[in-house]
Amino acid sequence: MVTSPTSSAVVVGAGIAGASVAFALASRGVAVTVVDDGADGQATQAGAGIVAPWTVTEEGPYYDLYAAGGGYYPTLLERLSAAGVTSTDYRRTGALVVHRDPAVLEEAEQRLRRRAAAAGPVAGEVARLDPAQTRELFPPLAEDLGGVLLTGGGRVDGRTLRDALLSAAGRYGARQVTERARLTRYGERSVVAVDGTPLEADAVVVAAGAWTPRLLADAVVPVEPQRGQITHLRLDGVDTSGWPTVTPVAPHYLVAFDGGRVVVGATRETGSGFDPRITAAGQAQVLQDALAVAPGLADATLVETRVGLRPLAEMPVVGQVPGEDGVWVATGFGAGGLTMGPLVGDALARAILGEEAPEIAGLAPSPA
Repeated sequence: MVTSPTSSAVVVGAGIAGASVAFALASRGVAVTVVDDGADGQATQAGAGIVAPWTVTEEGPYYDLYAAGGGYYPTLLERLSAAGVTSTDYRRTGALVVHRDPAVLEEAEQRLRRRAAAAGPVAGEVARLDPAQTRELFPPLAEDLGGVLLTGGGRVDGRTLRDALLSAAGRYGARQVTERARLTRYGERSVVAVDGTPLEADAVVVAAGAWTPRLLADAVVPVEPQRGQITHLRLDGVDTSGWPTVTPVAPHYLVAFDGGRVVVGATRETGSGFDPRITAAGQAQVLQDALAVAPGLADATLVETRVGLRPLAEMPVVGQVPGEDGVWVATGFGAGGLTMGPLVGDALARAILGEEAPEIAGLAPSPA
C-alpha cells in the first residue's frame, strides 16, 4: 500500500505513457482517474511496436533507456498477469536485420552480439543467416538479402497493450473519463479540469503525447508532433504468426502479426503539425520502402493505413514540472514509446510516491 502523501492522481492521456503510469500507480494503491478525449492521430492508437531495442544503430543515453525498456517487458508481463490480464499481443518471434551488403551485416552482427551479451537472456541469441535462410524466416523478402537474427526480439500491437494496461489499472480501481482535459488553477495548485469542473488529486501526470505542450507551457516541454503513416497488408491463406520483425538498417520496418497481417512503415514526417491525414506521398513512400525489401508483398491486400502523431523530442521528457507542486510529465518518446513507455511509467510512479526509482541514463531530467 501507499505510504507517501500521494493517495490520488489524475493522469491526462491514455496512450502507452499514460496507461503505463496509471497501471503503475493504481497497482500501488493510488486512486487513479485517466482522462483522454480520444483525439485523432494518437501515436499509440496507430503503433505496431517492434520490441527489439538492441537492433537499432543509436548509441548513448537514448539507447540506454531504449534497451532498458526492452529488458523490462518480462516484468511488465508478470505484473499484468498478477492483475489477471494476459492478452497483450506481445510475442517474441525474433528480430531480423537485413541488408544486401555483407559488410553492413558484419557490423550489425558485432553490435548485436555485444548488446545481447550485456542484456542477457531477454535479448536472446544472435545468428548470421545467408539469403536462403533469411527468406525461410520471412518468405516475401528479396532473394539477395542476408540477415542477422536476434531471437529475443518481440512485437506488440499498441492498441492491445494500451487496453491491457488500462484494464489492469481498472482492476485496481482506476476509472476512465472520455473528455477533453485542461490544467487550471485551483487555490494554490494546478489541477485538471473537465467541463470546467476541477478533479482534485494529490498528483497530476500529463502524458498527452504530442499534445502535452498544449496543456503545459510550450517552453516547458520541447516536444513536437511527427506524423507516421503505417500501412497494414494481408496475405490471404498465409500463416504469418511466427515471422520475425524485419528492419533493413533504415527507419522503416515490417512487422508480422497473426492472420496473414503484415504491417509496414513508417514515415517520419517532422514538421507535420497536428495533421493526421493519410497523404499520397506518405502512402507511396511506405509501399516503396516495403516492396524494395520484400517484393513478395506486391500482391498483398492493402487493408488500412493508420496515422500516429509521435511526440518527438531529443530525449524523453519525464519528471516533475518545475514550479508546479504535484504536476508531473511523461512524453517525448518519439518512435520508441511502445518499448520505453511501460518502464518509464513504472519509474515515474515510483518517483511520485517517493520510492526509489531505477537509475537509467536519460530518465531522470525534469523538463526545463
